[in-house]
Amino acid sequence: MKPLPVSLSSFKTIRNDDFLYIDKTKFIYELVKQPRGAYFLARPRRFGKSIFVSTLEELFKGNRDLFEGLWIDQSEYDWTAHNVIRLDFSKAPARSAEQVEENIKEFLREAASSYGISLSEGPYYHQLKELLILLSQEQPVVVLIDEYDKPIIDNLTDLALAREIRDLLKDFYGILKAYDEHIRLTFITGVSRFSKVGVFSGINHLEDITMSNTFASALGITQNELETVLNSYVEHMATAEDLEKQEALEKIRYWYNGFTFSSNGESVYNPFSTLSALRQQRFSNFWFESGTPSFLVKLVTQGGYDLQRFEELTTNETALGSYELDNLAPIPLLFQTGYLTIVSYDKKHQTYQLAYPNYEVEHSFLTHLLDEFAGKSQGFGVDYLHNLKSALRAADLDRFFDLLQSVFASVDYDLHIKQEKYYQSLFYLLFTLLGLQTFVEVKTNKGRIDAVVEVANYLYIFEFKLDQSAAIAMEQIVEKNYSTRYAEHKKTIICVGVNFDSDQRQIGEWTKQEL
Repeated sequence: MKPLPVSLSSFKTIRNDDFLYIDKTKFIYELVKQPRGAYFLARPRRFGKSIFVSTLEELFKGNRDLFEGLWIDQSEYDWTAHNVIRLDFSKAPARSAEQVEENIKEFLREAASSYGISLSEGPYYHQLKELLILLSQEQPVVVLIDEYDKPIIDNLTDLALAREIRDLLKDFYGILKAYDEHIRLTFITGVSRFSKVGVFSGINHLEDITMSNTFASALGITQNELETVLNSYVEHMATAEDLEKQEALEKIRYWYNGFTFSSNGESVYNPFSTLSALRQQRFSNFWFESGTPSFLVKLVTQGGYDLQRFEELTTNETALGSYELDNLAPIPLLFQTGYLTIVSYDKKHQTYQLAYPNYEVEHSFLTHLLDEFAGKSQGFGVDYLHNLKSALRAADLDRFFDLLQSVFASVDYDLHIKQEKYYQSLFYLLFTLLGLQTFVEVKTNKGRIDAVVEVANYLYIFEFKLDQSAAIAMEQIVEKNYSTRYAEHKKTIICVGVNFDSDQRQIGEWTKQEL
């Protein structure tokens, strides 16, 4: 079997060194068959954007030998060679606007040098104009920009700097619009879709194909590709995991599939995680291990958002389409960065239902959220979570709350928020990571139950209060007859009233009533 290109982003290297390549050139052809074009494609990190850009680069340089045996080699593409300007913002640090400007100049100097050209001294936008004109003397030039938004995303914790970099990039991209007569193709990738009045206000002729059905599976691994191109690797993994092949396929789907990027598009597997799992022949959270979304975790935790909504959220395309630095809403960010994905589309109302794409994303993201809520840098041990679950299964609430006290005791003083939602979120995250069936804000005819948790023999009804008393919480459960909703259940119902003491930053008291 050919080696898997887990961390490679060079199409030329993959082909020359005989790594496995999943043929995506039919999508490439869809982009290049028109005589001119300017496109933008957003996808989550480690999703194959750089390989796609590299493939375009080799195609336009006329290196047809690299495409032997691939779909496009048998197509009607004319293989005319073009000069290529490629910028990859993932390859340079961006700690200031001046550094970003110098990075752009260096990119342009390198591109010019590869064609034996020396650029004049001056501002970066003058150098870009000069290079476009010089390289398009015989054929219009191709401009490829990878990870355009990395300088901005890397500085989201400093919004003033992020805005400064955004404005600099806006001026840079404006040149591409002004000189589009010299350009055969502009192709820009990134993680985020900043609105066209922001970064791309000067290049509003870009066609955004991010949510296009045509290009839904241009990046990522489809089910068919997994079962054909990667079939031998799946069989080896099944053997290593002591599974039947179909069981292995189902487990791979559960862990890594589920990413859908359009209303009618095919779902795809995370390529980095899937190839990593197949190469190492084990299941793990490979994607999260390659980079923690710290700014997103802080945005969600500090914003007081209802975490359970992320399991099933309805929105429209406008809300998903883009965002601004002055309004960092979590939903478009979570969708664009891959932590939420499309699970269904209502054509009549033009609404999308979003959810976590798979186990890897949900479990890892919730783990990071829990660490942020609880102020723990090392995460929660398996033994700790196992002990919590065992206590609930045994209805040993004394032990359960003793264990929980250790969580609240570790929370940094500045992290405590005097809101019930903060403490409810901690409970929700713990219950979910325990693998327990948990329901939050359950509606009844007389109100809402804060949380319902099911284990093998018991069903728990929790009511939380902040700076009141456990007795008041229990009174609410009894007065509003919350247990009647579950009267037909054969499990023993245990009602639990909990009061949080915000001054002590602890569970103040709790009480239970078994039905």
